[in-house]
Amino acid sequence: MKPLALIGFLMAALSMTAGAQPSVAPAGQATLFRDVRVFDGKSDRLSPPTSVLVQGNRIMRIGADAAAAGAQVIEGGGRTLMPGLIDAHWHTMLIRLTPEQAIFGDVGYLNIAAAAEARATLMRGFTSVRDMGGPSFGLKQAIDRGVAEGPRIFPSGAMITVTSGHGDFRQLSDLPRSHGELSRMETIGGSAVADSPDEVRLRTREQLMQGASQIKLTAGGGVSSPFSPIDVVTFTEPEIHAAVVAAENWGTYVTVHAFTAAAIQQAIAAGVKCVEHGFLMDEATAKMMAEKGVWLSIQPLPDEMQTGFPEGSVQREKADQIFPAIGQAYQLAKKYRLKTAWGTDVLFSEALARRQGAILASLTQWYTSAETLAMATGTNAELLEMSGKRDPYYPGKIGVVQEGALADLLLVDGDPLQNINLVANPDRSFMIIMKDGKIYKNTLPK
Repeated sequence: MKPLALIGFLMAALSMTAGAQPSVAPAGQATLFRDVRVFDGKSDRLSPPTSVLVQGNRIMRIGADAAAAGAQVIEGGGRTLMPGLIDAHWHTMLIRLTPEQAIFGDVGYLNIAAAAEARATLMRGFTSVRDMGGPSFGLKQAIDRGVAEGPRIFPSGAMITVTSGHGDFRQLSDLPRSHGELSRMETIGGSAVADSPDEVRLRTREQLMQGASQIKLTAGGGVSSPFSPIDVVTFTEPEIHAAVVAAENWGTYVTVHAFTAAAIQQAIAAGVKCVEHGFLMDEATAKMMAEKGVWLSIQPLPDEMQTGFPEGSVQREKADQIFPAIGQAYQLAKKYRLKTAWGTDVLFSEALARRQGAILASLTQWYTSAETLAMATGTNAELLEMSGKRDPYYPGKIGVVQEGALADLLLVDGDPLQNINLVANPDRSFMIIMKDGKIYKNTLPK
């Protein structure tokens, strides 16, 4: 093969690899769920008993007359059929690790551990996650191609931060930084330090080049980072705006980690479309978010995430500032009817990840069971749709049970609208877990 032809062949192969699409179930494969009551991802009640036909990886027909010759028939027995759950703030690569392993560990081990957790996540009924920072591109590709099992991943890539910001896990001994020098976390794609609009633009485009569906910046201080006080505003408005423009040029959006009113308001002024956490916002900030149509992606953090930090540590002192404010933030979200997404933000704890469904169920401190389930399905899906064509599963629709939607489905042994704790016990409650038209779990009696 001539050199130019070889180069062309290699470039085409690389392009196919980078843009690989998720696998699609064969068009002839059909599954009929018969005698099920449907929670559609939006309503506050179940449907009357009906049937749902899945053809390939799509929901093709809903109704008593749904049928297909040769279809696999699943007798629901009056159980609930609902959309797969969506976690809008997940860290795919950082669950089964210690912070030390995440920064210094062998990359091969990190990916194997993440793949094991991805399968466990799917087996808890979470068929999609919005990854909020970490090198998840390789694992996502393995899942989409059927090499590994796990949820659909909407990746942000490396979280973009500033020197000393949340996500900068360097030690003081790593300073001063030389121009162009990368830390270990940057090398493996966990975070990216950017200290000017030009650097922010570059780091944003790098994530988009790798397949990011949205971009995450850390606009204010954080709990887990060692040198990032809660009260600080990190990026400047021009720096955030540089990321916003770069993302919008690709048809997607920027979301920011931000606790305080000052950090949130600056991010909104820069054009940000979504705020992660927002625990320390005030009334004026909540009102601003409502007026601008900015999403709030907030988490009902369990107490273990606070008490897991040692007494007297910097991280514990910061956590003690955040946790008492969570309830007030939810009240403001309800008062101003903010577009509100749900997630967990679990880090460095396999045990806590197992409680993913229980963390969802804890939303009933502020919402009804129907509102809670709708938030983790149809509403979270609306947030994912903000990625436009950067949505790796575009134009497929998830988070709902409706004709034409992708077949991400759970068959629940009971009515989760009446007993939300069913989602906290997926081993017993979720009889069937289907993603993309493929059944990954079936414990129905034979």
